[in-house]
Amino acid sequence: MPYHVSKSEFARLVQQALSELPPQFARFLEEVPVEIRDRPSPKLLRKLGMDQDDLLLGLYQGPSLMDRSEIEGRGTPTLNHILIFQEDIELVSESEQDLIREIRTTVLHELGHHFGMTERDLDELGYG
Repeated sequence: MPYHVSKSEFARLVQQALSELPPQFARFLEEVPVEIRDRPSPKLLRKLGMDQDDLLLGLYQGPSLMDRSEIEGRGTPTLNHILIFQEDIELVSESEQDLIREIRTTVLHELGHHFGMTERDLDELGYG
């Protein structure tokens, strides 16, 4: 059964999960802010080639560190950020501990994309 919390409680749990990140990852959150959204929009899901009922826990937007050097000097840079989707994370969580673990895993997964890691790389590390 999904574990639901208020928006303010979810934000507190996100902050808790972020504060528990290993220092080598936490320092990158200054340049890659985390934003909380209720759910992904239908337009975003279509853009990603996903069905309307597919779950999306998080999304990294912006160029990876690997791609950044290729695009510097070409117009206005896209700001990097991570989106966390509260309702979808709640749907795969059955307790507060599950929720914190899913948030943490999602943030680490999306930070992996910031470093240029692929889905395969992240799966191999256990952040798939």
